[in-house]
Amino acid sequence: MSPEPNSAPQITSADVARLAGVSRATVSFVLNATPSARISEATKAKVRAAAEELGYVPHAAAASLRAGRTDLVVLPASVSAMGRLFSDWVDELESALGGRGYTVVLHGDRSADPLTAARAWARLRPAAVVSMGDERMTPEAVRILLQAGTKAVVTVAPAPVTGAYTLIGDQTGVGIAATEHLVERGRTRIGVVMPVERGLSAFSEPRLAGAKRVAAERGAEITPLPMRYSDEAAAALATLCRELGLDAVFGYNDEYAALLSAALADRGTAVPEEIAVVGADDLLLARVVRPRLTSVRYHLPGAGELADAVDRLVRDGAAAPLPDIWFETVPRQSS
Repeated sequence: MSPEPNSAPQITSADVARLAGVSRATVSFVLNATPSARISEATKAKVRAAAEELGYVPHAAAASLRAGRTDLVVLPASVSAMGRLFSDWVDELESALGGRGYTVVLHGDRSADPLTAARAWARLRPAAVVSMGDERMTPEAVRILLQAGTKAVVTVAPAPVTGAYTLIGDQTGVGIAATEHLVERGRTRIGVVMPVERGLSAFSEPRLAGAKRVAAERGAEITPLPMRYSDEAAAALATLCRELGLDAVFGYNDEYAALLSAALADRGTAVPEEIAVVGADDLLLARVVRPRLTSVRYHLPGAGELADAVDRLVRDGAAAPLPDIWFETVPRQSS
């Protein structure tokens, strides 16, 4: 038997207006928080109470047509591949933006072409696009977004990106901090883990470049070590590290480093006596594993600070710059 059709009547703004005793225009002004509308607080309260009583939800698409954009903040899907540190920070950013009236959407398009990606983001007519180091956020991509009505384009990059509000953060600094620490501890044959998972090369390649820069200056040797995030891959790499005669490994981040450290121990390689291991992100994991993991700590602006900047960019078109991201090594037992 086919289900009965849903006979519940659709609630419209006209129903809210009728219950509140106001015009439909007033309902629209109140529920869409139109800043130019002069409406008393008492009337606003009546409209909101009527909407809540009826269960009315404003039509997002209609509001977008009036405004020329939505209240969406798009985060390109690359943020989902960036590890626990950034995923936790993005969760905080989502909450902070939600408290300011925005809806955060993780966009799944992973086209490698910057213009194709920008057009996909622009189709949503977002108020803002926030990219956490996505290589596709080029000046040309920013131009497409701004021309489509996006008010705030935010990115993390080593240098300012034309047209975007750029939070300066150079991933080479992570490799520099880790490698300087290892060289200072007397390590000269250093492996650098290079995750093979998609979306991580934007972070692993600059970190490798930072490690090579320090090694060239300090007389150390760097060996890139491709690795998949799995027990089997870590076991194979642990064997390879011994065969190559490495005395240290920078493990890309804490998750890869902890996995490799455990694999080394399983094969009888003492950490740090034979091979020192350093991670990055300074997660709780680094303090839970044994030996406790030396890690490179990020100093990021607060999620609330960035949410405020996004809101000011959307509303006013400008925001004061935030402090640069910087890095420091936190020494523990693994090095």
